[in-house]
Amino acid sequence: MTFTSPDHPTPDLRDLGLRTDRPLLIVDVDEVLGLFMEGFARYLATHGFEMRFDRFALFQNIYRPGEDRHIDIETGQAHFQTFFRDAVEDMPVAEGGPQALARLSRRADIVILTNAPGQALEGRRRWLKTHGMDYPLLVNSGLKGPVAAGLAAQADGPCVFIDDMIPNLDSVAEHGPEISRFQTVADIRLRPMAPSRPDLHPRVDGWDALETAILAALEPKAR
Repeated sequence: MTFTSPDHPTPDLRDLGLRTDRPLLIVDVDEVLGLFMEGFARYLATHGFEMRFDRFALFQNIYRPGEDRHIDIETGQAHFQTFFRDAVEDMPVAEGGPQALARLSRRADIVILTNAPGQALEGRRRWLKTHGMDYPLLVNSGLKGPVAAGLAAQADGPCVFIDDMIPNLDSVAEHGPEISRFQTVADIRLRPMAPSRPDLHPRVDGWDALETAILAALEPKAR
């Protein structure tokens, strides 16, 4: 079952088909489980644009071939909306992500928390299922701290949050400081450009190392 937020209250874990007596893992999609920029670049190429990995940004990386100035933000936003409506399922999966989640699901319940336009809901759900990640999906708008904290408060055990964006990690640190947080960036082209705050949110790129870090964070803390 799929829920949205923040228009609706934070869902009850039991309504998501999850238990409250297990640890909880909350995972982002874009540049965590899937290579969003690569998928968006494929879509843009069919419309006569190219994506250049010049900076950790979105619309400022979209160009018309041969031009040295990125397209205007409004045009980029229009294509962003259309991508999520028509082509959101054409996105490569992050290497090792589905397999790591399958193993981690033996240790914790998993919720997928993604920021995406509403029209992406069913396409994103199908993409996750196609790649073996048929976990409860929440589509959020805005910073993720409030909904992550609301979910974590229901879990009787450690909670871990995974995202690529520092604002979301900062928001979770503010609203749910007891939640363990990890930053990861799936696309190797973006990793050198992605802002990080390793003093607050450990940066672990690649699912092999990330799985190990998550397992350690899911261990109950000594009282």
